[in-house]
Amino acid sequence: QVQVVESGGGLVQPGGSLRLSCVASGGIQGVFDMGWYRQAPGKQRELVAVIGIGDDTNYADSVKGRFTISRDTTKNAVHLQANNLKPEDTAVYYCNARVITTNFKTLDAWGQGTLVTVSS
Repeated sequence: QVQVVESGGGLVQPGGSLRLSCVASGGIQGVFDMGWYRQAPGKQRELVAVIGIGDDTNYADSVKGRFTISRDTTKNAVHLQANNLKPEDTAVYYCNARVITTNFKTLDAWGQGTLVTVSS
């Protein structure tokens, strides 16, 4: 069974940095896109950043120049380096992995989320 596990959230002051990590595992033959989404209280889940199998990336306008997404295909892992954090970055961050399973099904797998709080 496919599992996606995030780590690295926490409390940080405005202007600070965090590094989020995510690993997909279990019954995976391959991984296509991997990405990070976030959901703030009272708001809809939104895309933060996504990275394709060719390392092509796409970022939300609100995080361009501050966040960097990267992946380690050998470990089915994706990372999000978040710098110059702002209070409006406060949200639960979710990792997504589009995978092909060992029984040849394409699946969008989600982690349970990690909370990032930016506050002084």
